[in-house]
Amino acid sequence: MRMENYIKEKKITATVKEVRWERIFLHLDVKVEYADPEEKKGELCFYAVDQLYHSPAMFKITGAEDDVYHLKLNVTNGGENVCLPSSEYRIFVCRDDCIMADCETDAAIVGEMDNFSRVYLFSEHTKGYAVSFYVEEETETLPFRFCILGAEECELKFPEKLGLWEALCLGESLKDSWFSKRNVIRTMYSFFCKIYASKRKNTILLMSEQNDTIRYNLKAVADRMRERGMDKEFRILYSARSAASESQSLKSWFGLIRKLAQSGIIFLDDHAVVLNWLKLSKDTKLIQLWHAGAGFKSSGYSRWGHKGGPGAASCHRQYSFGIAGSKNIAPFFSEVWGINDEQVLPTGMPRMDEFLDEDYRKKKTKELYDKYPICKGKKVMLFAPTYRGRGKKEAYYPYKRIDFQGLYEACGDEYAVLFKMHPWIKGKVPIEDAYKDKFTDVTGYLNINDLFYITDLLVTDYSSNIFEFSLMRKPMLFFAFDKTQYAFSRGFHRDYETSAPGKVCYTFEELLEAFRSKDFEYEKVEQYITYHFDYIDSNASDRVIDWLVYDRIPKDIRAELERVERENAHRRELDFLPEGYKRDLELRCIVKEGK
Repeated sequence: MRMENYIKEKKITATVKEVRWERIFLHLDVKVEYADPEEKKGELCFYAVDQLYHSPAMFKITGAEDDVYHLKLNVTNGGENVCLPSSEYRIFVCRDDCIMADCETDAAIVGEMDNFSRVYLFSEHTKGYAVSFYVEEETETLPFRFCILGAEECELKFPEKLGLWEALCLGESLKDSWFSKRNVIRTMYSFFCKIYASKRKNTILLMSEQNDTIRYNLKAVADRMRERGMDKEFRILYSARSAASESQSLKSWFGLIRKLAQSGIIFLDDHAVVLNWLKLSKDTKLIQLWHAGAGFKSSGYSRWGHKGGPGAASCHRQYSFGIAGSKNIAPFFSEVWGINDEQVLPTGMPRMDEFLDEDYRKKKTKELYDKYPICKGKKVMLFAPTYRGRGKKEAYYPYKRIDFQGLYEACGDEYAVLFKMHPWIKGKVPIEDAYKDKFTDVTGYLNINDLFYITDLLVTDYSSNIFEFSLMRKPMLFFAFDKTQYAFSRGFHRDYETSAPGKVCYTFEELLEAFRSKDFEYEKVEQYITYHFDYIDSNASDRVIDWLVYDRIPKDIRAELERVERENAHRRELDFLPEGYKRDLELRCIVKEGK
């Protein structure tokens, strides 16, 4: 659809007054001025338009006052779950299907344009995604432009000629050949897809590449499907491998690829590295049932540019849907996964169905008091922080930060303390014998949610375990001794102090003082619950099954999904090409017609 161009009429002028970043979100403040006040009628849209005058993204308007529009763009997802492509971009201000203005640059920020640039490194810092800003030259005005470049590591000196043997040793000849492991697996997957095409419609796979057993949300959904007799209606397959930390045999790879090719629906818990480079069949739905409810720490694309972050194309891009506890927190997850907010469905966490069951609670409470007798007749503090380090192999916790003696004395005759460290942390908590009448290490106990039943006070830091514990409506303390360092290395996707449902302490002495005086800032707990939970019941597994297996997504949510599809389809149809020009796709440029 060719857009009518009214830029020369100057009915509207638009000037970028401010540029700022929030992780992967580009924010612009644009002042819009009208030659005639009558021109204020109608809504405005702001499109990022590339060199070929197509638009891969539309800016979201997050607010407007005094004709200053606040715009927001996720550079990792312009609306279709891909990064904005490499190109030079302008911003067209449009009304209906008319181009009203090309954004200009405020003279006050021209000298700061270089400072607005960002480079996001990934693939162990061998690749990058660069966003830079500039003013178009040789014009009478100051046209606002930005450039995006997907880049790879390049030669910084004249290359030396390699012999055949040297090339083979360096992997130059075989790096991207058909014989590479990844291409063999891709070919195998394509072959099996053809064989099992007729079976995919009624086959469901529950998959983990992080653990060698099916756990958390996957297990809850699997158990509920069997309870509902769905194993008679569907072929239900399972694949659980510790592929994230352990090498896998040829037999293991062969089995996984066969199962992937057979499956029409794949439920996944956490990241699967294989799906970073193996693209699933179009008739397969990949659904992320991530076990984390909602913490603070950034992951995925919310910490893009940090070591260990995803590539521009990754497993996350293939999700048809993910799940969350409420619509309010859906944007936290969509940012992490690089998908649209509307694709994150507020089903609640399936693993909490059992947690909220009263009979189960009574049973586990009795078992826990029998297992940990030091808790009988005492209030219980659960010390349960997340790990430090870059991943599973390097995970640790700095126990020197804990004043064991001070905590022991502060407990008096009232409290016992259970230490539940992250499962990736190896070794036991260093509890001296003198403290074992009040302290015990329960890291080996698999399900932390069970421990919440007998816990009176949770002490944590940046962990998502606060999500489940909040429903116990009991106090929490946050020991954030390394908040500054953690914010830099892992990042937060929201303000830590205002979001924590309890008092934040930065030294252990502060923690002990808050503990002694019972200064927990408990009023934050109810606020947290209201914001994070759309449902508080034992039906999350059923919602996942009904919405995503039987395609019974509620009408209001489906309407939002369809709206996004329509907006994307409409944007793809828009043609911003100036009159009298045509595209030369071979040269990737715009030329005058007739030339």
